[in-house]
Amino acid sequence: MILGKGKFCYRFVENWGTGPEGRPFGGVLPSVATDSQDRVYITRRTPPAVLVYDREGRYLTQWGEDIFHKPHSVWINDQEEVFVTDTEDHTVRLLTTDGKLIRTWGTEGVPGAPGEPFNRPTWAIRSSAGDIFVTDGYGQHQVHHFSADGDLLHSWGSEGAEPGQFSLPHGIRVDPRGRVLALDRDPNHRLQVFDTGGNFIEQWTDLYGPNDICIDEDEIVYIAEGGSHCISLWTLDGELLNRLGSKGDRPGQFATGLHGIWVDSHGDIYVTEVLVDSRLHKLERI
Repeated sequence: MILGKGKFCYRFVENWGTGPEGRPFGGVLPSVATDSQDRVYITRRTPPAVLVYDREGRYLTQWGEDIFHKPHSVWINDQEEVFVTDTEDHTVRLLTTDGKLIRTWGTEGVPGAPGEPFNRPTWAIRSSAGDIFVTDGYGQHQVHHFSADGDLLHSWGSEGAEPGQFSLPHGIRVDPRGRVLALDRDPNHRLQVFDTGGNFIEQWTDLYGPNDICIDEDEIVYIAEGGSHCISLWTLDGELLNRLGSKGDRPGQFATGLHGIWVDSHGDIYVTEVLVDSRLHKLERI
């Protein structure tokens, strides 16, 4: 099954990760990321863990069972720092790629006060300048900005549909231009662009249930759209390039809402579905 057209063509890899050398994922998979060796890290809600596979889908290991309660997102940078948000215990954790805990932000099991970190945070990332940005989330309507040392600098956002407000702040990235791209899921269905001070710049609205975002080395923006059951590809100027997939159970289709997305160093796409158990798909660029 081939998806896409032109320079964005992909082969849908059936049963990735669950073959003879793989292992069934065993639960709902909110997100996915790869490290510098293109090893694939997948968060699993329950039983909580981070699962690790090689790029061919061979199972390697898992960790975090004694750390997480309900891991939501995983994000990895070039320094092999692993950030994981936990929506049940209201924390953001920094770990190594072998699961060693380095630091925790938030008080485990205690939601932050209104306007303060964290109440069911959704995503955490570090910019190339070193600062940390967290979308917060299911229980708040804010983005929190931390220094490279991990100190809270400021927060922005409130509940609503106006520019700078959020219905459900979900995925987040800092793009090569230094702008903060924050997905504002349902019912706002948009991507908002800010400077690092939280000042609104623009919004992209041709989206339906955007959950996660990834930017590749060619500055192409990939968005997992949960509501439209597809992956959309964009330029940094907000021009839609392509949409991959549709709703359904056949190869190349997605049965439920896409939730997590990542593009590895080969240009291959990994995407998870969150409304059913054990749905992760690989689209191999050709």
